[in-house]
Amino acid sequence: MDINRRQLLCAGGAMGAAALLAACSGDSDTSAKSAGAGTKPKKGGTLRVGALGHASAITRDPHGTQSNESDFLIISLVYDTLTIPGAKPNTKPRLASAWQSTDDLRTWRFTLAGDAKFHDGSPVTAEDVVFSLRRLRNTPSGTARLPGIKAENIKAEGAGTVVLVSDYPNAELPLLLRLTTFVVKKGTKDKEIAKAPGTGPFKLEWFRAGNARLVRNDDWYGGDVLLDAIEVKIFESPQAMANALFAGQIDLASNAGAVAARTAKARKDIQVVRRPNDMAMPIVMRTADGPFANEKVREALRLAVDRQAMVKQVLSGYGTVANDILGTGDPAYAKGIPQRTRDLAKAKSLLKEAGFDLSRTYELVTTEEIAGLADAAGLFATQVREAGVKIKVVKQESGAFWDRTWLKGDLYTTYWGTNDSVVFFASKNMVAEAGTNEAGWKNAEFDAAYRKAMATKDTAQRARLLREVQQIQHDASGYLLWGMADGIDLATAPVQGLPTLPGYGRVQLERAWLNR
Repeated sequence: MDINRRQLLCAGGAMGAAALLAACSGDSDTSAKSAGAGTKPKKGGTLRVGALGHASAITRDPHGTQSNESDFLIISLVYDTLTIPGAKPNTKPRLASAWQSTDDLRTWRFTLAGDAKFHDGSPVTAEDVVFSLRRLRNTPSGTARLPGIKAENIKAEGAGTVVLVSDYPNAELPLLLRLTTFVVKKGTKDKEIAKAPGTGPFKLEWFRAGNARLVRNDDWYGGDVLLDAIEVKIFESPQAMANALFAGQIDLASNAGAVAARTAKARKDIQVVRRPNDMAMPIVMRTADGPFANEKVREALRLAVDRQAMVKQVLSGYGTVANDILGTGDPAYAKGIPQRTRDLAKAKSLLKEAGFDLSRTYELVTTEEIAGLADAAGLFATQVREAGVKIKVVKQESGAFWDRTWLKGDLYTTYWGTNDSVVFFASKNMVAEAGTNEAGWKNAEFDAAYRKAMATKDTAQRARLLREVQQIQHDASGYLLWGMADGIDLATAPVQGLPTLPGYGRVQLERAWLNR
């Protein structure tokens, strides 16, 4: 796998296309509040954070593949991006203090925060950003991370402005830059990247075997950071991480999952932070060729699923039923599209019309990379058997899955976080030329509807056009999205100010503090 879906997922969001967004304007509090009323945030202390990851997948490159949550957390606290996820609006400034597009929505100018500095004290310039974005764009996954932007169309305009020119109108370009556009100094060599100074709220003090200690950056341009330090410890499994929390070895278990949450409910000394619309775990049905290329077959499988049972059993109730449309947390999410429900009779009829071979057994490939993924595959196989479809669940080791199955398989599970943008998923996963088109889906009607929406400057009109985009996805895409999992973080009682945004917005720990 050469692209980190975690990074991409953070880039979802929706904001007014041509708006000039100034730093701190329209900002809304996205941190959890559990301290007593009137308690003032306190400075000091070290927050010990557990995050998931595997030793074999450790990386230090901010533009590389970060399949470990632990690596992404560390990198996100050390390096800043142009924009970040927010609540209202969904896209907030970070290194870019403001941005504006031309009327044709193709050329975007990003004004940099004037007081931003690298950890070595040198100022951040437009040339640094251009170097970083071109380095990102020239990775094998660069087309997915910077869709429609060629390296030569990333330029500096003076010391404080970066200009991006898109191949096509893109009303939502700023949201697609969220938590993917990490900035390093111009001229940083690949062999030096692990030690390259960042601009983020924390500086890297040490890194050992996936674990790290970060110390406060007192010169951070983004405001006061209260914690003295954050120590990140890597864990191979959610259960091991939760056990460390219960034993007092860490203060925060990031993305601990529903099983740990059930245990924590009996503990008065543990907080359970739930973040709705956090994780999508769709089943991907390849549309380009193979046994699921027929649209009637895909519709039959969607109708064979008992979504309520999936949420209850796989997510232990920590989630909601979904409707085969990615981006459920988007303000523009089309709630008016009728919810698809189980209909075995119709499913059987469609399979018969399609001439689907019910004598065969089909493989559904999954991993145990995140909690519930393999369980979802197993329950799906049981449910569709009632429609006559025989499924064998095959569990693959993580590395093999991303190398051999992802983007290639006929039927497999995948997962995505930060589901607050319909546009994000359309651009990254569903238009014909998308770099991470998981189902190999090519639908001219969908592509045209998406392009029309992205070329529309008026926010309300664009939202109406996006409903058509979602309707086509609902009817014909290769995704079966049965439900949305809540994000669940567990923390000890003194931990305050944790982010409540879905998905990988949880890495924004710069406002966290300890009430000790």
